[in-house]
Amino acid sequence: MPKRPKNRPRPEDRVPVVARKRGNARGAKGHRNGRSVSQRDSEEKSAAVPAWVKQAEEIRGRWPWVERSVWSERMLQALENGVKGGKWFSLIDKVWNLDNLSAAWMKASANGGSAGVDGQSIRQFTSSLSQQLERLLRELKTGQYQPQPVRRHWIPKPGSTEQRPLGIPAVRDRIVQGAIRNVLEPIFERQFAQHSYGFRPGRGCKDALRRVDGLLNEGLNWVVDVDLKSYFDTIPHEGLMQRVAEHISDGRLLELLQQYLKAGVMDGMKGWEPTEQGTPQGAVISPMLANLYLNPLDQRMAKAGYAMTRYADDFIVQCQSEAEARVALELIHQWAKENGLVVHPTKTRIVDATRKGGFDFLGYHFERGMKWPRKKSLVKLKESIRHQTHRKQGQSIGQVIAGLTPLMRGWFEYFKHSQPSTFSELDGWIRGRLRSILRKHQGRKGRARGSDHQRWSNAYFDQLGFYSLVKARVMVLQSRCETTILESRMR
Repeated sequence: MPKRPKNRPRPEDRVPVVARKRGNARGAKGHRNGRSVSQRDSEEKSAAVPAWVKQAEEIRGRWPWVERSVWSERMLQALENGVKGGKWFSLIDKVWNLDNLSAAWMKASANGGSAGVDGQSIRQFTSSLSQQLERLLRELKTGQYQPQPVRRHWIPKPGSTEQRPLGIPAVRDRIVQGAIRNVLEPIFERQFAQHSYGFRPGRGCKDALRRVDGLLNEGLNWVVDVDLKSYFDTIPHEGLMQRVAEHISDGRLLELLQQYLKAGVMDGMKGWEPTEQGTPQGAVISPMLANLYLNPLDQRMAKAGYAMTRYADDFIVQCQSEAEARVALELIHQWAKENGLVVHPTKTRIVDATRKGGFDFLGYHFERGMKWPRKKSLVKLKESIRHQTHRKQGQSIGQVIAGLTPLMRGWFEYFKHSQPSTFSELDGWIRGRLRSILRKHQGRKGRARGSDHQRWSNAYFDQLGFYSLVKARVMVLQSRCETTILESRMR
């Protein structure tokens, strides 16, 4: 809790209140208003808020997302003003704080996910929640806590036959990692560059895309499209821990982070595999640590005057000329080599966004002043739609359309800034699959074509609640026009 300011009145300094005798406000003309002038003035004015309260509210307003059980007003002030030597001490007790562990459990529970190597699910952990959290607190406090290996699960890459690994930590490890993140994230956030958007509070893909759009409009059309080869799996542990130790001097917390990095991976029949480098994708603290390791590159590029936009390990640099882009790419190659990373030789390239070919970034394809969903984004969407519109599934057409609506609404919300042709083509393709289902219901074979378009018109699907991407776009444009008109009238 913050200290009481020196100029705040003490209880013994306050003016005593003297009770009046009943009726002493009466006169010859009967009852008068019994309040004195000073009382009326004080009641008419709003109660003054002490300066120390305002200051606390202001600092909280600048850090609304931090975990309150960890970050008091005093700690937030130290965060903004800077701590002695630039390093934070004695943080491990904030990690095992029961309120912090409870907050971390709530996030882990909301995110769901599968069980780790110990087979314990979120549901099982929750069934004895108090005992489980008390046990974690006790083990962390006594130094008995040991992270378990991460269970490796392979998932397909959209639009490819390849698979990528996903790490699934045990539930109890997810909770402790969440508690660590609650402690460390504000400290690291103070260091991160403005052009970094991935896995950061109050930032997201749309913010990064707006920056890219704005820079393209400013004429920065030469783009260095960078791919770091297997970034999450190749982060050097020694270099990463050095980055952490630049800001954290709590030995027990540093040791705990080191244990997570070295815990290893359990990969099906292959058994346990040691981890000498990298931080597993899927671990709660991995995005934060991955951002921390790339932060020096962010700072170097910003200091050199380059317009970089990064979302985790996906980043581009926008330049005014090809020559400038080549210098920027050479700087990135040099930094990656010095820091134990590899720039992918074939996926990294320099492109002119004003010409055919363009570049992909965060699901969009940018080219010649336009943008639309990149190929992999469309493939992923169509795979999901095919799964829900298989001709042999037994639902009614109304149920199928209702099931598609949340998927289409969410997809449109992200890709609504695409070229108009994107939406009309997708609408037509989806209706074609719905007509094929209706043919199957009638015992007919083959895909819908020809007269099927008249038998089941677009209006027919609209009546059943079909979510039309074209109509959704029209509504967005109408809303923008109305907003523009309203703003012009208010000027």
